[in-house]
Amino acid sequence: MTNKTARAEDDAAPEGEGIAPSADPAPATSQSAAADPAAVAAEFKDRLLRTLADMENLRKRTAREVADAELRGITAFARDLLGVADNMRRALDAVTPEMRERAQPAVAALIDGVELTERELLKALEKNRVRQFVPQGGKFDPNLHQAIYEVPDASVPAGHVVQVVQPGYMIGERVLRPALVGVSKGGPKAAPPASSNSDNAPASAQDS
Repeated sequence: MTNKTARAEDDAAPEGEGIAPSADPAPATSQSAAADPAAVAAEFKDRLLRTLADMENLRKRTAREVADAELRGITAFARDLLGVADNMRRALDAVTPEMRERAQPAVAALIDGVELTERELLKALEKNRVRQFVPQGGKFDPNLHQAIYEVPDASVPAGHVVQVVQPGYMIGERVLRPALVGVSKGGPKAAPPASSNSDNAPASAQDS
């Protein structure tokens, strides 16, 4: 019996030695409790603000990517519709004011119908962020305009749009189709007037 009791005590000793270090977490708890509450609150607020800023940036980036994807999806379709709008405008431009005055009621109604259809088409394009621009009189911008010829005109500064052959279109902030324009070349500069002093100089010499 004595030997068994001794062996039991020997076996229990290692287990006691493994449990002894469990008193270490107490200092960590006391250190966290002793931390400055204001510093902890400031750190928590900073982390919260950073998280909110990251979430807002993610939301904006996602919205921008979705909008760009939508524009890419309708770009090809919108570009095809531009040909329809161009043909309507050409048909209306071919009708002179005299032809309108002499037009029969049925023809006049047809012209009015084409004008109404053109307006509705442009309105539908604008609803999908496709808008027309006509740069008449503005300064030539190679990012928005495509020059197809030059127009000599001394009354207009060089590099300005004097004729719009075909309007341009924007889709969102991008150019869907540049405007085809004629650009002023600028007329020759006027010759400086002859100086009256030089003309009178010989006569003065002769008089002397």
